[in-house]
Amino acid sequence: MSGEAKLDDIWLAAGVRTPFAKVDGGLSKLDVFGLSVPVVQAMMAQLGGKKPDFLTWGSVAPDLGFSNLAREICVEAGIDLTIPSFTTILACSTSMVSVFSAAGMLDGRGRELALIGGVESMSHVQVGLGHRLSNWLRHMLQARSLGDRVRLLGHLKFGDVRLDIPSVQNRATHKSMGEHTEEMAKTWGIPREEQDAVALASHQGAVRGWNEGFFDDLVIPVGGVARDLIPRADTTLEKLGKLKPAFDKTSGRGTLTAGNSSPLTDGAAAIWVATRKGLERLPAGVPRVRLVDWDVGAIDLWHEGLLMWPAYGIPRLLARNGLTLGDVDLWEIHEAFAAQVLCHIKALEDRDFVRQKAGVETDLGRFPRERMNPNGGSTALGHPFGATGARILSQAVKELAVRPAGSRAVVSICADGGQGTIALLEAG
Repeated sequence: MSGEAKLDDIWLAAGVRTPFAKVDGGLSKLDVFGLSVPVVQAMMAQLGGKKPDFLTWGSVAPDLGFSNLAREICVEAGIDLTIPSFTTILACSTSMVSVFSAAGMLDGRGRELALIGGVESMSHVQVGLGHRLSNWLRHMLQARSLGDRVRLLGHLKFGDVRLDIPSVQNRATHKSMGEHTEEMAKTWGIPREEQDAVALASHQGAVRGWNEGFFDDLVIPVGGVARDLIPRADTTLEKLGKLKPAFDKTSGRGTLTAGNSSPLTDGAAAIWVATRKGLERLPAGVPRVRLVDWDVGAIDLWHEGLLMWPAYGIPRLLARNGLTLGDVDLWEIHEAFAAQVLCHIKALEDRDFVRQKAGVETDLGRFPRERMNPNGGSTALGHPFGATGARILSQAVKELAVRPAGSRAVVSICADGGQGTIALLEAG
């Protein structure tokens, strides 16, 4: 499905986020509330006593303690509880699809401004009981007599005693995202050296962005941490090249490593979605750009690369807007893995793939790699699943807003299940 209605009046304004840190690292003492509440409070402070018309928040790792995370965060943040709030989830695209949902809800009839965000605390992932053990325990607690309890004890089987431990694995295929991407890298012939080069550029861009002050108004201090803890100023191709394969460890052909893959990450991020009238509630200095078009899509995960959908969606997005790859001034592509980014690029430059798989006859030309992720991507900055969409969109908004009017950006995120989200932005 694609967004067309009312998009001439939908804008994105850059939000703030926490620093990002590896799982069990510098932010490990903070759960989803400890990470999200400061971000929501900082965003609300920008409004000077005004309020958004609604709020959405998302997280991917499940928690049995609540069903509507967004509402609980509003309560914890102490903000106006007349603001309706709801929770979204679409794997790594969670807070990006929230932006699209908000774009469809803003209507100029009292709904003008939405606060969107997401969070992941991989340091606080809840372990649950298996379904059979859960059912047995529930019946045991409901038993009204000793005899009933004794009878139920006989119903419990050794195989029922198990824990459900959330993992970064597709439920249907039983393969991790890294294992699927290894398959994609082999299919598309992506060498290890090219993956390491993308990872190095990501770290260099992130470090440069921090040193030059790019992130100063995008990141707020949280939990005693003031800047991202993952980018490495000292990494080199030589150091990256010494790391061992992380997913295919036995074939001798594994190319994905801890260095060219995004790490499990803690963090929260937010962004504004507004009509032109809604922008009036924000400070004048907050960067903003227009949302021109968007797409959410899916492919057959059994027969196509699990993280390949953006390579199908981007040609269609460009074609219906009369654009080629070279017409886009800024590319922000989520780096779940450097190999996945390179698979997308190779597919976009393959005329047969674009014609046969995406159904686009136009010659899109060469992908301008020099315009991609100038201030680092997820490999270097980190990837808190629910927060990545807001992070990458806010980053793109700030990067694009200072460029000449009419400059364009494409933002792309792949997601588990053979899905993904893409957006076309334009400087106003």
